[in-house]
Amino acid sequence: MDNRQAIGSWLSGPRATAEEMGTDFGYRGERLGLPKEGPGSAAPVGRRLGALFLDWALCTLIAYGLFARDAQTAANYALGVLLVLNILTVGTVGCTPGKRLFGLRVISEGRERLGFGWALVRSALLCLALPALIWDRDGRGLHDRLGRAVQVRI
Repeated sequence: MDNRQAIGSWLSGPRATAEEMGTDFGYRGERLGLPKEGPGSAAPVGRRLGALFLDWALCTLIAYGLFARDAQTAANYALGVLLVLNILTVGTVGCTPGKRLFGLRVISEGRERLGFGWALVRSALLCLALPALIWDRDGRGLHDRLGRAVQVRI
């Protein structure tokens, strides 16, 4: 084995090395029965992060306008506003304003509307931040897995 190949596999991670050896992991969402591309396919990470950033900015503006007059206090209140926004919008229409603008929605693993109970679990875990940073092979965060949810394209 050439040193460059060993360093490249170390930098690329175990998945890239396994794929070089012939392992087929499939596409994101295949294990969930989602299509590979188009509407209903697994949401890409970039769009999900963009939607979260937009939702956070909206919640910060709401918190600043309604509850606080300084940036630090507004950021603290914004977390509560984000929790309420996610529970209400995901539990009713299936998407937050940011997700809607980025062409995403949240559905249950059975491809139905996510109920309020699961929306509450998912939103609470999202506000903890750490579960959202742990992803599986399908690109779902731990908050989505524990909330039995999938983010898909509209």
